[in-house]
Amino acid sequence: MPIHVSAARRGGLATAALAVAALAGGCAAPPDGMQASGRIAVAGTSSPSADLPSSLTGQRLDWSPCPAPSDKQGTTGEAPSRLPDGTRWECATLKAPVDYSKPEGKTLGIEMIKARKARGKRSDGDRIGSLLFNFGGPGDSGVATLPNAAQDYEKLRGRYDLVSFDPRGVGRSKGVNCLGAEELDRYFAADWTPDTRREESGLLARQRQFAEGCEKRAGDLLPHLTTENTARDMDLMRQVLGDDRLHYFGVSYGTELGGVYAHLFPKKVGRAFFDGIVDPTTTPERGALSQAKGFELALGNYLESCASQQDCPVGDTPQKGRKRIEELLTRLDSGPLPTQDGRKLTEAQAANGIAQALYSKELWGSLTEGLTQAIDDKDGSILLFLADLLNGRNQNGSYSTLQSSLTAVSCADEKQRYSRATIAKLLPDFTEASPIFGASSAWALSHCHDWPARGKSKTTDVDAKGSAPILLASTTGDPATPDAGARNMKRELGEGVGVLLTYEGEGHGAYGSTAGQGDGEDGGPGCVEKAVNGYLLDGRTPKDGTSCE
Repeated sequence: MPIHVSAARRGGLATAALAVAALAGGCAAPPDGMQASGRIAVAGTSSPSADLPSSLTGQRLDWSPCPAPSDKQGTTGEAPSRLPDGTRWECATLKAPVDYSKPEGKTLGIEMIKARKARGKRSDGDRIGSLLFNFGGPGDSGVATLPNAAQDYEKLRGRYDLVSFDPRGVGRSKGVNCLGAEELDRYFAADWTPDTRREESGLLARQRQFAEGCEKRAGDLLPHLTTENTARDMDLMRQVLGDDRLHYFGVSYGTELGGVYAHLFPKKVGRAFFDGIVDPTTTPERGALSQAKGFELALGNYLESCASQQDCPVGDTPQKGRKRIEELLTRLDSGPLPTQDGRKLTEAQAANGIAQALYSKELWGSLTEGLTQAIDDKDGSILLFLADLLNGRNQNGSYSTLQSSLTAVSCADEKQRYSRATIAKLLPDFTEASPIFGASSAWALSHCHDWPARGKSKTTDVDAKGSAPILLASTTGDPATPDAGARNMKRELGEGVGVLLTYEGEGHGAYGSTAGQGDGEDGGPGCVEKAVNGYLLDGRTPKDGTSCE
């Protein structure tokens, strides 16, 4: 499967690392421009919505104990446990218009989760309101992710209720699964770096089948799965939660969503933080090329670290490392490796497994184990496990909506449709930028091939003149959202809105990274969290241009 921008779900990283370690010991199994056809017209997404009726803005949410996550959300098999102070997680369903141009029309349910503000000694002051999280994708389930990541945000619960949600088209909010589990297994295992015209035709045929599956399962909803509509859903949440302003924490795609919200509702922005910032000025082809460069940079940083250690499976220099990985992928293009669960590791899955590990430095050790296993033992189990994380495959073999939702939202947003000829012209630039990830990133531009709904715009408008300050965090070694995007976001938000904080480090996102260890003095460890918490909790805006190491 081609690589797309997707948030690394922090709450799952530690669990993933442990599971990969078990795999290495054999003790566990991996978890379970073409033109748009125009069959569906975009409805109600190009103009501001009418005033919402009181039946929506005045609805009372029925908060109750949360069930276990569903397969569509990414299952763990258990309901979220209480927080250390005894606070339980509560869930509710918000009614939102399917089409904001027809607010009295059909509604869909938006699933939400909440942990109330900390009590007693854990409280840092008066309650500010709700802090709404979006963890990215588009396609991540906030209802499943927030409890797993809650330890990172416990200080913020000193003054906020922590709230997240499954965006429309995700998880329990009418989540889109375009194909069945066995079909998705074949889809992700297929060849996404075609070498012949026949293989190119096969790739586009798979994309057509995927689009037809989406149309069959969610056709009427597809035109309405836009980022703009999700931003309007967030403003409805703000009203129903009783907040005058939206306080927000957005990661990866969540920064694009936050920027769109600020554009639509600049006077309703409260304290907002964007982490791992998507460039709002980029077109899909420029974004894909930038991401290919970002993963190549992150791979180089990993290989440099690996080469400095004994028994690095890919050699004692980054140059040798790249060559050995290229050789591995070439061999897999000819024939897959066996794994412990009976499936095979293909070239595409190996590349995606490597990419997943580059999202966080915490998974570099697992990547080393996976490469050792694949190269020395001819066993693809660990790399397949990592690919499953990227693709949203659950332990029971089912799939979350992660990748289907990502495609549905992207194709509802993006006006561009890329032909085989256009991609062929772009390929040399992509392969030069990244011998490992370039070709798959270029062919990822076919993901809206024959999509049944037209896209909305060519770039994202985030002009937010009149908004309160928005804190932006960029990571210099970020593979998925290279740090140049943060500077573009700052410029596009408008004069005096964006405040830029740079983390000199690795991984996708700065908050909760290794920068979180320590007291945060003098730009050292903890600097990111100290700056962000000071802003969100006390309203202290850090100096623009602050750097953390």
